Order: sequence, then C-alpha cells, then structure tokens
Amino acid sequence: MPRSRNLSLLGAAALAALALGACSDPKGKDASPQAASAPSPHAPTTLTPPPEVGPPVEPHTVGGDGSEIRLSPLSEGDLKAQPLAGELACGFSAEQGSLLLAKGNVGSREPAQGLVKVGDYVERIGAPGGFDGMTGGATFSGQGKIIRIALTGPAIGGGESPPRPATLTYMRADGASLTLPGRWTCGP
Repeated sequence: MPRSRNLSLLGAAALAALALGACSDPKGKDASPQAASAPSPHAPTTLTPPPEVGPPVEPHTVGGDGSEIRLSPLSEGDLKAQPLAGELACGFSAEQGSLLLAKGNVGSREPAQGLVKVGDYVERIGAPGGFDGMTGGATFSGQGKIIRIALTGPAIGGGESPPRPATLTYMRADGASLTLPGRWTCGP
C-alpha cells in the first residue's frame, strides 16, 4: 500500500477515535443499561426556558444615506392649511398620533389625496382608486417617497368604521425605509 494512503487511513482512524471519545462518559465510566433506556413517562421533564424578552425595539430607519425618517403627527392646523377633497377618509394612527390622512370619493377613478408630515413639513400624497382603493390598505406616492399601508389583522371592535391593525412603511427615493405598527381606519 502506498505511504500516502496509509497516512490517510491513519488520519481517518484518529478522527474516528476522537469522535468516539467525545461521545463517551466524561468520568470514564460506562453508562448503565437503565440510563440508556427511554425516560419514564411519569418522570418530570425539563423544559428550556423561553428567551428573555427585552423592551420593544424602537422602529428605526433602514438603508439610504443614513439620515433618519421622522414622521410627525398631523395637527388640526396642518389639516386646515391643506384641506383634502373627498367624501370619506382613511387614516393611519400610531403611538405618536395621526400620521397619515387621506380622502377619496366612493366609486371614483380619481386618486385619493392624502397628507403625511415628515419632520416639520406636511407633504401631499396620492393613491389610485379613490376611497374604495384605500379600504384594504393602499400604496401612496408623492415627491421622492412611497408609503405602503398593509393590513395585519381583522377589525378591532364593531361599528361602521372599526380600526384594523396595520403597518405603515415609508420608503424614500434613496432606498431608506421606516416601518411603523399602528391602526388603519376608513369610513365617515
């Protein structure tokens, strides 16, 4: 047998011996046949505790040029300064307050018109399909941005216009994005 083949076999045998040694009883004693059998169905089981849950992670801007996307709540003054036309409205609210408001007409092909406040600036946005195009979530666009509202669960409560859990994802033209959890409410 060639010498290199003998070395390969010797190396394989050494690895196998190490692997078997790692699996043996650390005290050098053989396990009893009873210890190797299946545990009794009446024996207590040990469960791994769940991982510790820390404080909720704050939403933050991902990607882009590194500058933060900061959405601010719309005030009554903002809404009066830039009135929206339309029969019915939809709005996204989060912990910070009302972050997006849009209005549209039922059965209209005209886009719904909305407002969002980025930092201190109120900006106009639009979504196709009027009011009907917004009720199941919507994708709004405006100068240098796309805002997607995605419904994440069934309506909460009853009534004519119950809110639904949703996320708002703000995507900036430079590739930055911010996703916030909240509620989407549509109706009168």
